[in-house]
Amino acid sequence: MKSAYILIVIVVYFGVLMLISYLTSRKGSGNDEFFRANKSSKWYVVAIAMIGTSISGVTFVSVPGMVRNLDMTYMQMVLGFFFGYLVIAYVLLPLYYRLNLTTIYGYLDQRYGPKSYKTGAWFFLISKIVGAAARLYLVAFILQRLVFDAWGVPFVVTVIGIIMIIWLYSHKSGIKTIIWTDWLQTILFITALILIVWQVNKSMNIDFRGMVTIISGSPHSRIFVFDDWTSTQNFFKQFFSGMFITIVMTGLDQDQMQKNLTIRTLKDAQKNVVSYGFAFAPINFLFLSLGVLLLIYAEQNGIVLPAISDEILPVISSQYLGPVVLGVFVVGIVAAAFSSADSALTALTTSFCVDILNMNAVSLNKEQEKKDVRTRRIAHVTISAVFVLIILLIEAIGSDSIINAIYKLASYTYGPLLGLYFFGLYTKVKPTDKFVPYVAISAPVLCFIIEVVILKIFNYRVGYELLLLNGLITGVGLYAVSLRNNKRLV
Repeated sequence: MKSAYILIVIVVYFGVLMLISYLTSRKGSGNDEFFRANKSSKWYVVAIAMIGTSISGVTFVSVPGMVRNLDMTYMQMVLGFFFGYLVIAYVLLPLYYRLNLTTIYGYLDQRYGPKSYKTGAWFFLISKIVGAAARLYLVAFILQRLVFDAWGVPFVVTVIGIIMIIWLYSHKSGIKTIIWTDWLQTILFITALILIVWQVNKSMNIDFRGMVTIISGSPHSRIFVFDDWTSTQNFFKQFFSGMFITIVMTGLDQDQMQKNLTIRTLKDAQKNVVSYGFAFAPINFLFLSLGVLLLIYAEQNGIVLPAISDEILPVISSQYLGPVVLGVFVVGIVAAAFSSADSALTALTTSFCVDILNMNAVSLNKEQEKKDVRTRRIAHVTISAVFVLIILLIEAIGSDSIINAIYKLASYTYGPLLGLYFFGLYTKVKPTDKFVPYVAISAPVLCFIIEVVILKIFNYRVGYELLLLNGLITGVGLYAVSLRNNKRLV
């Protein structure tokens, strides 16, 4: 009965997404709509949609779950996020708008050359498809446990079904549709979060004031860590890691920036980035507060929590809080997951077509445009298939906390992008273009070696500051391959 109820909720939800897809694709489904939404998006609509893109299904379950082991120290990183958004708004966006880019990696072509351009695009493609697949895996896993295991449906079929749903509503108009579906999904998952918190409070017979008292009195309410420099949760490590992770995973990420580039003017795009940057602190604080409440609720009711932290919210929502909360939870996690995955799938298709295949967003030749649209659709299907394969690989490997795995992956794969952009923006040196790919590949390899050596010799576990080290090594490497090149930017 429970599995049938959840399936009905998902089917109705899918119907709403298909309706939005139909309404947004009636006036055209060409490459300009797919890649740039005709540069006609409203900044306040994009701001809401961007929250959904950034806060995925992983955040929905991992952030409340991480409270058990890390308390509320994740807020230190969240505080750093906002300052990262200021850098994006006032350093990177003016650059992208001045160059009138379809994808942000076009900057690397103009600054360094074609080899660097392709290198940046490939780093994004590999980073994003693995990271997005990891996010979507968690949702597929939860739906498998809640619904499809009861019917004997294999996990591979569940994954293919989810990817097909996303492809169906996004394949015609791409980012033009995604902005509106993500706008809706952001509203839905925030509403779901608030309703779940309210229902937990109700089950514990406490009001808002009681909730504040019980959370503040919990040992898990700790936010700041200043007294332990070796801890990965030290404030300065978390804050600056949060700042730079935001810069690379949003400002240097085609997925995150593609929506911004659909806004007509730079001023409106900056309003968009700053406004949704403000929204992250209260939303993540509420997720962490929910995590504290779930631990207290479980202790009061003698509930044995699962060993994997990511399963705490799904287990309590599905088994102890009744069918209404279960339905709300399903809508919330599906909305959060789809708003992240659909955007990633569209951005990956855009980057592959524009950066790797050298496709133009707008073609004056009708025959060429038809050919480009066909190529784009083939790329969209192919990337969807790769998504499925990577999710199945992640299932075989497994992970206790997917969100930590994603940030760790970002430290390795986005580090070269951080070095490429900051070296390009803040130096006048011109590296030899043909050597740049070797620098970008060598940097994460050296970082891995350094991380292993430091752990073995000093027993120090490197955290997200690995991203900064990766970017620094990339910058040093770029300078090294510039020494024989006397050219400098004017």
